[in-house]
Amino acid sequence: MLPLDQILLRLTVAALLGAAIGVERDLRRRPAGIRTSLCVSLGAALFTLLSGVIAQRFGDSGSTRIASNVVQGIGFLGAGAILRESGSVVGMTTAATIWVEAAIGMAAGAGLYAVAGYSTGLVLFALVALAWCEERFGLKARMIAFRITTDHPEAIAPEVQRLLAALEMRTQYFRLSMDGSNSIVEFGADVSKGKQEAILTRLHREGVTIEVVPVSPRE
Repeated sequence: MLPLDQILLRLTVAALLGAAIGVERDLRRRPAGIRTSLCVSLGAALFTLLSGVIAQRFGDSGSTRIASNVVQGIGFLGAGAILRESGSVVGMTTAATIWVEAAIGMAAGAGLYAVAGYSTGLVLFALVALAWCEERFGLKARMIAFRITTDHPEAIAPEVQRLLAALEMRTQYFRLSMDGSNSIVEFGADVSKGKQEAILTRLHREGVTIEVVPVSPRE
């Protein structure tokens, strides 16, 4: 059996690495923040330690049995973070993060500190640096709510529908309404930066007001 100081060190490292990922989740106001991430990583490390201890104490040759069940259990926990909203699936990044946090905890629990630390760095690189690149270069479509108001006598809705069809965009909702003499078209869709600029360019003219509101997804 490992010395107590080694057990405590492994649990502490697992907790700190999980918390480091959780800080990023909290800063981006995503589910599974610092407390959840810490608990996932710490729990996985503890189960990994227990696998070896129980196998040694009771002469069980299947020392990886508990660890393999941890992987399955984390799958159910991650599935709980995935939701379906307005026809879109959200929470995939959070579910994947929970899954890899458990793996990091298991690595720390096995004493593979370098592996656990390097994996944590890669996860943070993906969550921070790659997310910045997606935002900076418009690589990822995001949910955008559009509100188009016009005082033109002709209806603008058919033009908007033709434009959406030409851009091959599926809307989450499409609403028409009147406000006095103004005609209002509202719709929401997953839009890339290029398509958003195309919509604004094609519809921009005198007498037409376009409001654009990004809807932040839960990753």
